[in-house]
Amino acid sequence: MPFHKTVKSDSYFSRYQTKYRRRREGRTDYYARKRMISQFKNKYNAPKYRLVVRFSNRFVTCQIVYAKIQGDYVFAHASSRELPRYGIKHGLANWTAAYATGLLVARRALKKLGLDEKYQGQEEPDGELVHTEPLGDDEPRPFKCYLDVGLKRTSTGSRVFGAMKGASDGGIFIPHNARRFPGYDVEAKELDAEVLRNYIYGGHIAEFMESLEEEDDERFKKHFSSYLNDDIGSEDIEEIYEKAYEAIREDPDFKPTEKSKDWAAESKKFRQPKLTYEQRKERVQKKVAAFQDAFNLDDE
Repeated sequence: MPFHKTVKSDSYFSRYQTKYRRRREGRTDYYARKRMISQFKNKYNAPKYRLVVRFSNRFVTCQIVYAKIQGDYVFAHASSRELPRYGIKHGLANWTAAYATGLLVARRALKKLGLDEKYQGQEEPDGELVHTEPLGDDEPRPFKCYLDVGLKRTSTGSRVFGAMKGASDGGIFIPHNARRFPGYDVEAKELDAEVLRNYIYGGHIAEFMESLEEEDDERFKKHFSSYLNDDIGSEDIEEIYEKAYEAIREDPDFKPTEKSKDWAAESKKFRQPKLTYEQRKERVQKKVAAFQDAFNLDDE
């Protein structure tokens, strides 16, 4: 059959733009996203902030993001990779680590805005449902954002609500209620604050450690081997998180990790340097000369 040229018209590109690919791959819920980023027209291009919480197998990532026509812009970022600096070295993807990461991104964002002294949040979290209230008419309003869960299931007790609770206790105003927190009683329609406080300070981890040690000592040593190597027992968990929350409030600034090598220089070793015009010309002449020499040898 004759050659047929593919005409890449507007209809062609509309089928292959990024958002359809991400929808097809199941990476973005555009029905939810449209409602998360839509802003009232009388806000005059004021950004609408979202607390984006994402989980990997080992870490929690929290970002405060706002949308523009060009795409999403990250205002503040925090990861549970940073928690060892504050004393939390184990379980960097559990509920309590999510709370600590949410607290860290909240304090970091407020410090960036100069609101960290005015809005302290819950300095001693007790598990009660508390929203950040405005200070008064002459004071700036609290920083407001909405929870963006992405494709995460929003079942009761989910870690994503741990991050939200941490950010809320950190001094950010996030509209929410208590229905999805651990300790909420559906029938009584009330929150058991003691259960939620237990999760905030890692009490559920300590209880699991104690029960596993009693039931299966071999599995306990395997499961909590990193804890045991650092001489951390179930009675030390609450104190570790208390000190970590205090340290986060004292110094929430991001500090890059020290690199063992200059990795930028290492990667450049394997790159082909760009040649100038004269160098390319010389290279061609050398190839021509080498070819002619080889041809003359064959003739002889």
